[in-house]
Amino acid sequence: MRLSEIMKRQVVTESGRKLGHVHDVRATQRGSRLVVTGLLVGRHAYLEHFGFGMPHGRRGGKLHTSANIVPVDAVVRVGPGEVVVRDGTEVSRA
Repeated sequence: MRLSEIMKRQVVTESGRKLGHVHDVRATQRGSRLVVTGLLVGRHAYLEHFGFGMPHGRRGGKLHTSANIVPVDAVVRVGPGEVVVRDGTEVSRA
């Protein structure tokens, strides 16, 4: 699967709770490979995608903190238009 195939898809839990849309990913370098570790979702993720994230803990205007991250190991399946994650999955702040 290509990264472009999950971008802009809605992230929902198995029971249908909406967590946001995928706007970017977090990855870790392992050897010569990049391994995706999280999906950045929500409005703040969209801003971070373009380099406008705020430092963690700082508040200003309508921006609060960094993007919300859904751990990639919570992904159950990628369907048409959505990424489904396990029930009980919570987003964490970047």
